[in-house]
Amino acid sequence: MPALKWTDADEIGFELSEKFPDLDPLKVRFTDMHKMAAELPDFTDTPEASSEGILEAIQMAWLEYSQED
Repeated sequence: MPALKWTDADEIGFELSEKFPDLDPLKVRFTDMHKMAAELPDFTDTPEASSEGILEAIQMAWLEYSQED
C-alpha cells in the first residue's frame, strides 16, 4: 500500500473503519481521530499538517465505510 498523507482522507477513513469496526466515527473526538490516523502503519505525513477540515473529511469517509456493513 502506498504511503498515506492527510490528503488521502478517503483511504484513511477506510483504514480506520477496518481497524476500528466497533467505533462510531461520529463519537470519536477529532483529537483522538488525529492520533489514530497518524498511527496507521502506512501513514507518513507530518502530524501537524492536518486541519479541522481534513479531519471532518476523514470522519465522513469513515462513517460512509462503517455503514456499508
